[in-house]
Amino acid sequence: MTDTRSIKAPVGQLRTLWPFVRRHRGLFFAWLLALAFSSTATLSLPPAFRMVIDHGFQSGGDGIDRAFALLFVVAVVLAFATAARFFFVSLLGERVVADLRQQLYAHLIGLDAGFHDANRSGELVSRLTADAELLRSVVASSMSVALRSAVTFAGSIAMLFVTSPRLAAYALVGIPLAVLPIVFGARRLQKISRSAQDRIADANALATETLGAVRTVQAHAREPYERGRFGEAVTTAVATARRRIQAQAWVTAIAISLVFGAITLVLWSGAHDVAGGRMSAGTLGQFVLYALIGGGSIGALAEVWNELQRAAGGMGRIGELLLAEPAVAAPAHPQPMSEPVRGAIAFDGVTFHYPARPDLPALDAFELKVAPGETVALVGPSGAGKSTVFSLLLRFHDPDTGVVRVDGADITGLDLARLREAVALVPQQPTIFATSARENIRYGRLDAGDAEIEAALVAANAADFVQALPQGLDTELGERGARLSGGQQQRIVIARALLKDAPILLLDEATSALDAQSERAVQQALETLMEGRTTLVIAHRLATVLKADRIVVMDRGRIVAEGTHEQLLAEGGLYSELAKLQFLD
Repeated sequence: MTDTRSIKAPVGQLRTLWPFVRRHRGLFFAWLLALAFSSTATLSLPPAFRMVIDHGFQSGGDGIDRAFALLFVVAVVLAFATAARFFFVSLLGERVVADLRQQLYAHLIGLDAGFHDANRSGELVSRLTADAELLRSVVASSMSVALRSAVTFAGSIAMLFVTSPRLAAYALVGIPLAVLPIVFGARRLQKISRSAQDRIADANALATETLGAVRTVQAHAREPYERGRFGEAVTTAVATARRRIQAQAWVTAIAISLVFGAITLVLWSGAHDVAGGRMSAGTLGQFVLYALIGGGSIGALAEVWNELQRAAGGMGRIGELLLAEPAVAAPAHPQPMSEPVRGAIAFDGVTFHYPARPDLPALDAFELKVAPGETVALVGPSGAGKSTVFSLLLRFHDPDTGVVRVDGADITGLDLARLREAVALVPQQPTIFATSARENIRYGRLDAGDAEIEAALVAANAADFVQALPQGLDTELGERGARLSGGQQQRIVIARALLKDAPILLLDEATSALDAQSERAVQQALETLMEGRTTLVIAHRLATVLKADRIVVMDRGRIVAEGTHEQLLAEGGLYSELAKLQFLD
């Protein structure tokens, strides 16, 4: 993902965080109160030291006791206030980042299929993890350090003028000089930081892709090749990070050198004042401490600014995702679906191009009408548009022209969730979640009871192998169903669809991964389920095609023939050729 827009100032980009901070006002104000106490205690240390130097060493025992007791009290207040500040701001950071991740995940999972087709899942996960982690450091650390440093810097400057206006004027010479490298280096540092995060995302995306296809990698003995690719990605990320670290180090070094150079000049002048009797040693000590506090605050602000540049790049990337609008969205005021849903389907003059193939229509003036309860098989060569019919019916995409209707209603005007609840999909590539068999099946209907789940298992011819698993239905199936064979995975997905019990069924080669015996049993279960329901079947298996009420032959996004198996064989043409190649063999 690339950003062609100009990069905003980090404060502007990080302003996006404020709504998340505002949700936790109690923690925010508790942090501010603790910050006020810790900053006040910090600014009280120099006067306490002045009393120790000027009075504690020159007075009797009582004077020493009072001076050191005051110093200890200030230190204790500083310690507990700092601990409270750390607690509140760290907890605030955890909650803000948790809220941000939840909102980003909820937004991503609601974006349309076209968005996810165009963006790698590994890169999106990197936004949820690495970029969000950067923002944790901003809220839990950098924000606290920045405000604390700003308060102590302002307080120390005021106290410098109270202590010695002449020396304070000298000290202020270094401040503009320290700010200049921060300002000039800011934009370059932010660009480098964003590039570094992009390179990390590239490495994460590559790792996600190859680990998800590890069997393919190992089957081709490509482990050395993939190690090399990942090594190159990591090396590129490190090289980009090195540029960021180098730029950040130079900005920090120059700023601190200029500030403490000014402090050295002040100390030189103050030492002459003490030698000449124009200032007490305690007063000079107090001035030096305030100067050190002010200089340290400038250095801390320089480091925080560098961190903000880095975090602004991450927030910019997250902000892009949060601003992404789904191309397919539910209408603000959806019209109700017919109750009960009868399952009449119509494609009226539908033309659709995938964004990645704008010159090649996936469907071209496509016309199809399916009566309630009818079973229609879609056949045709690869690329004919069969799967696109399913995608448009589920509103993963919207047609460029034409209308898709369910029970006579344009589906773009229906509630998206209600539409999809009325459709059960069994894809060719089964999707198994890394949880138990029970939860995988219950995904079809979350309120289903155990008896209903077991009935779906039996109907899908999956009960025997599930009961043979170590913990039965409660057995964890592993990532992408690694503990199951391909045919077993498919039967779990069929059980999920059986449990959903939707009025419209979409079967995309639902029995393609089954052996002959299992296919026969599952086919019987599907035939029972299809009774009284509208079913669209993408099929290459002869058994499924023979039992369809109607076969629709597709080629290049159009219907070229339709009828029964016998009728289409008698007509010859594309179906006859496909039958010879795929069926009759």
